[in-house]
Amino acid sequence: MSAPTTKKPTVTEREARQVAEAAREQDWRKPSFAKELFLGRFRLDLIHPHPLPADEDVQRGEEFLARLHEFCETKIDSALIEREARIPDEVIAGLKEIGALGMKIDTKYGGLGLTQVYYNRALSLVGSANPAVGALLSAHQSIGVPQPLKIFGTQEQKDAFLPRCARTDISAFLLTEPDVGSDPARLATTAVRDGDDYVLDGVKLWTTNGVVADLLVVMARVPKPEDGKDGKDGNGGKGGITAFVVEADAPGVTVENRNAFMGLRGIENGVTRFHQVRVPAANRIGAEGAGLKIALTTLNTGRLSLPAMCVGAGKWCLKIAREWSAVREQWGKPVALHEAVGSKISFIAATTFALEAVVDLSSQMADENRNDIRIEAALAKLYGSEMACLMADELVQIRGGRGFETAESLAARGERAVPAEQLLRDLRINRIFEGSTEIMHLLIAREAVDAHLSVAGDLIDPDKSLQDKARAGANAGVFYAKWLPKLVAGPGQLPTSYGDFKHGADLAPHLRYVERHARKLARSTFYAMSRWQGRMETKQGFLGRVVDIGAELFAMSAACVRAELLRRQGDHGREAYLLADAFCRQARIRVDELFNRLWSNTDDLDRKVVKAVLGGSFAWLEQGIVDPSGEGPWIADATPGPSRRDNVRRPFK
Repeated sequence: MSAPTTKKPTVTEREARQVAEAAREQDWRKPSFAKELFLGRFRLDLIHPHPLPADEDVQRGEEFLARLHEFCETKIDSALIEREARIPDEVIAGLKEIGALGMKIDTKYGGLGLTQVYYNRALSLVGSANPAVGALLSAHQSIGVPQPLKIFGTQEQKDAFLPRCARTDISAFLLTEPDVGSDPARLATTAVRDGDDYVLDGVKLWTTNGVVADLLVVMARVPKPEDGKDGKDGNGGKGGITAFVVEADAPGVTVENRNAFMGLRGIENGVTRFHQVRVPAANRIGAEGAGLKIALTTLNTGRLSLPAMCVGAGKWCLKIAREWSAVREQWGKPVALHEAVGSKISFIAATTFALEAVVDLSSQMADENRNDIRIEAALAKLYGSEMACLMADELVQIRGGRGFETAESLAARGERAVPAEQLLRDLRINRIFEGSTEIMHLLIAREAVDAHLSVAGDLIDPDKSLQDKARAGANAGVFYAKWLPKLVAGPGQLPTSYGDFKHGADLAPHLRYVERHARKLARSTFYAMSRWQGRMETKQGFLGRVVDIGAELFAMSAACVRAELLRRQGDHGREAYLLADAFCRQARIRVDELFNRLWSNTDDLDRKVVKAVLGGSFAWLEQGIVDPSGEGPWIADATPGPSRRDNVRRPFK
């Protein structure tokens, strides 16, 4: 066995992109509403009529939600968790007892076998009781051991680990390192094959659930075999980033720190060091080198957990805004009736409706497995995390000084303990968790332009030969000759299109708007690719706006389809139509602004300013302050080796 390396991988920008590209799913074997939307094709038939869960799934899901609701109301003391920055052991014990650890695990392994729809509704409920509890359950089931084993695990692995995850053991997912975030090509943790084991060495950062976990999914780099050898000491491995299930109490595993944050004070997030940790080869998930693909595939549906909890936050914001603004008077009438406040309440109500529509629709499509939802799930995460922060911020503004005051302080002086400022702090991490907004923009943009790169990518690839470029040019000519003419006209220009969406409020104009602007978005993307070609990937401002437009169009579509579903079911249909109408009108204003900013922006000037800032040209602007930051390096040392700190791992009793 070779010794663990202490040198971090050095990769170029191009190499890093190649690693990310190799990890993504290359094929589109099923239709995708969002992918078609970015290509200028408004495939309403893929989401309307709104898909529905089976009756038995509904019954099982509703029965569990009833038990969970009672548990959240009677057993979860959110103020206590916030005050002590810890989830009590008895809360976790209670969650285990009602089966909450196994919501997504099949019943044959002792789980509840809930659908994605009801799993997300459960997370929305728990997250409203306390976001840290929601984060614990989500990290355990959405990205922890159960989900990757469900998709990629062997039968032996499922039999060994899923019953534990369903009832007793908490799991965590370990990818990030002190110097590695969204660029896994630089992953430094190693797993070296030694007989029937791998030996892990390295440090992982921000390990959600890592402080209390019993089982870990760890991403580590298996050294590539030397030339002329078949790797793994003759066992035929190819090396690369690989996923392993690791026992958290294994010798050499040390939780060196429990991290503290501005929000989610009860979250059990830490720093974990591996020193000569022996992991059986039988615990490897998938093949060597498949780790990133496993992680990305797991996140295709796992990402839906965050927007699900954002839905719960929106619902709570609406409840507090309604109750508070009805009793708080200003200048002779409730503040809700003042237009400046009323517009904020309308935004919260309409956005909550649309966000729930996006999550429920994406979740049901995930359950049916008829559509490819990798873009839909990513859009839901991106849109939900951004809009939830805006809703929480508006709630704080509606509450005024009381919104900035802590719930504990409000209670101490005799008022209702409304934790509005806590919600704002708790939600802020969602714009970073499981792919920051900036990374999500790039990820979604890559998928959105996949059809173009498939036919014309070789034209802008500097490493391709003239023969390859000629072949790509011919293929691109055929593709665009068929595709471009279809972007000129469509149903969105016919005043009678989508007429079955007119009941009280008229949603048909909004769907026509979506159809027209999907084609406009596709034309804009094609023009940008023609203009910038190989430099397109550097135009992150442009790509971000393209994705944001797509997110708004997707949300508009989901809101209209959900309103029609509720009307047909006789379940608040009139009110749903009103909310969908309000949301679409608000979204259209944002879309129009985003289209304008595609071409009228300060991106070029911003780049000049950034270069000047980094070059020290504006250092004079920083004078006249005192920096309260402490001493120490910007990035902690993560050199492999034995731990020199106490193990602060604290498994729940």
